[in-house]
Amino acid sequence: MANTSLPLVLTVFISLVVSFTEAKWAESAAAKKEATPSETVTNLQFYFHDTVSGKNPSAVRVAQATDTEKSPTLFGALLMADDALTETPDPNSKLVGRAQGLYGSSGQQELGLIMAMSFAFTEGTYNGSSISIFGKNPITNPIRELPVVGGTGIFRSARGYAIAHTHWFNDSGDAIVGYNLTVVH
Repeated sequence: MANTSLPLVLTVFISLVVSFTEAKWAESAAAKKEATPSETVTNLQFYFHDTVSGKNPSAVRVAQATDTEKSPTLFGALLMADDALTETPDPNSKLVGRAQGLYGSSGQQELGLIMAMSFAFTEGTYNGSSISIFGKNPITNPIRELPVVGGTGIFRSARGYAIAHTHWFNDSGDAIVGYNLTVVH
């Protein structure tokens, strides 16, 4: 299973790393053209740490199709995640939240994920608030864009986009992914 899950793990790592810095990870901007005068545009940067290997993985496979192990893309594999969100790519940097949700291998011919994830913040002004993303994550692309489809707390009724870029991944499928979000709320 370790050898056949490598492509999925690599895909997950590429997709899920998010970048955070206390002073840098959350900046509110004046209303821009994406927002009405009564709305705020917030830019967030953080790192997503997705670990599928080892004794304490943060993402685990919860379902798969009958032919998933035969697929070069692990098509049909579904994973549940509870990944750390930090200020910097360093796993020991300040924890600013958790990425909680699921992702699955959705491409039969190419590596790609469908992601339904909430970024739940635990620090600063955004403590207790969350941002939800849902969409296709073509993890082999160096830069990916995913839609922000909602949020809670300060981010209630949020819309916007997330730019993901893989900072690091290994042969086991563990990954650190940088995220830059632009959120209108």
